[in-house]
Amino acid sequence: MHFTKYAHACVALEKDGTRLVVDPGTFTPEAAEAVERADAVLITHGHFDHFDEKLVAAALAARPELLVHAPADVVGAFGSHGGRVRAVAAGDTFTVGSFTVSVHGHRHAPIHEDIPRPDNVGYLVDEGVLYHPGDAYFVPDAPVRTLLLPTSGPWTKLGEAADFVRAVKPERIVQIHELMLSDLGQQSAANLLGEQGLTGLALERPAPGTTIEL
Repeated sequence: MHFTKYAHACVALEKDGTRLVVDPGTFTPEAAEAVERADAVLITHGHFDHFDEKLVAAALAARPELLVHAPADVVGAFGSHGGRVRAVAAGDTFTVGSFTVSVHGHRHAPIHEDIPRPDNVGYLVDEGVLYHPGDAYFVPDAPVRTLLLPTSGPWTKLGEAADFVRAVKPERIVQIHELMLSDLGQQSAANLLGEQGLTGLALERPAPGTTIEL
């Protein structure tokens, strides 16, 4: 499997000629490029930095074979597009080409009691090869080899991120959701969460456009 990191929360996975793209949002300048060759788009939740509605609608109109998987509240606001936009919830599993995906978690992490928490799901790909949690520190009841770890945002806390990594027990951690951190802030997060910090694992910080083999 090949993993490509784009800016913020957007990533692409490719295997056996199939391409999945997760969370192409408005914070990702390369989102259109990422989606252009996708067989399926997976949305963790409806916040604009994870879901660019106009971009995904245009891609669905241009490519009748494209599928989208998202929580029910996103599908309800966006429409089913003839059944190609499919609602998913915790406990669901589905396949796209040779990929298998299971769905985990229910709600976005809390920001403040005055701010509603939308549905948020995490996607576990190929029985634990990779886990994208969206905007939550929900621990899946399954082994995880590569954990995508959010490091910035109004809901994040580095101590909770460290506990999340300890609970998941992955083999490696790769940073996502980083755009609210300066270079210094990213280095500080890597020091705190990394191999010499609270998790015992190096926090990998691939630049946007970098592809890694998993």
